[in-house]
Amino acid sequence: MTAASHRTAPEHTHPDAVPVLTALAALADPVRLTLVRELASSPEWSRACGSFDVPVGKAALSHHFAVLRGAGLVEQRDQGPKRVNRLRRAEFDARFPGLLELVLRPDRCD
Repeated sequence: MTAASHRTAPEHTHPDAVPVLTALAALADPVRLTLVRELASSPEWSRACGSFDVPVGKAALSHHFAVLRGAGLVEQRDQGPKRVNRLRRAEFDARFPGLLELVLRPDRCD
């Protein structure tokens, strides 16, 4: 068995179950915002966890992805030895119309 086969599948929260303050808190962190922005500009399921340009270690990155999953923003699945990600944009937009659009706009101030 490989190391990937010993991993448990991550739990995902559907955006319909997410309070607005949880969503805003998840998007308020600069590292998580970078993850969301990079996912938004990538094809679904094309980004492995280690492929993001963020200044944190593996444990912190795992925590940030857990927060994003808990806020209904990200879905993850194991693909061979890697865990790949997708932004749950359609589902999140249905729950919070316009929120991601505002966050992802290139002209917004950080």
